[in-house]
Amino acid sequence: MSSPSPTIRRRLDVAARRTAILDAARSCYASGTYAEVSVAQIAAAAHASSALVFHYFNTKAELYAAVVADAVAGLAAAQRTAVDALPVGTSRRDRVATSIAIYLDHIAGHPQTWAAPLTGGEEPAEAIAVRQQARADYVQALRELLQPTDWARHDYALWGYFGFLDEACLRWVQRGCPADEREPLREAALGALEGALGDWGG
Repeated sequence: MSSPSPTIRRRLDVAARRTAILDAARSCYASGTYAEVSVAQIAAAAHASSALVFHYFNTKAELYAAVVADAVAGLAAAQRTAVDALPVGTSRRDRVATSIAIYLDHIAGHPQTWAAPLTGGEEPAEAIAVRQQARADYVQALRELLQPTDWARHDYALWGYFGFLDEACLRWVQRGCPADEREPLREAALGALEGALGDWGG
């Protein structure tokens, strides 16, 4: 019986190797949770050794957090691009609606991976910190767009909106992300934000 073929490793520069490992980790985590995916699996997908993975990322948690950070940054960039492409004078409501549409595209692309943290999936503290910072950044971006007052109600409205949005999107994922329910979901989220604020402010 012949022995299995050895893993073929390609020589890459530092930046390319790090990118290859991140790409491999992203691919592995797209079909498995943090607990389910091993560093060995990621290393094999990256045509590298586990030792080399740990050379670039000190721990599995650090690597996973980097994957989460990359996904968060990609989503934020896509939302900014879509909103910036809107015609001058587009209402604040429609800008938020556009941002939600991009978020739904993101969720539909990998629904189970997106939903995992909301359904009890294990995540390391490093990834949780990334998500917490991302939420704070999203609230700040929404604050800059809507320019609400310093009234406590408005602060609660902005933070609460994202909680509503995620719970509504989780329900959408549980229903299989039906395309014909995208607009009702988006309208519900917009209504929740408008109701909490009391007014779009222009």
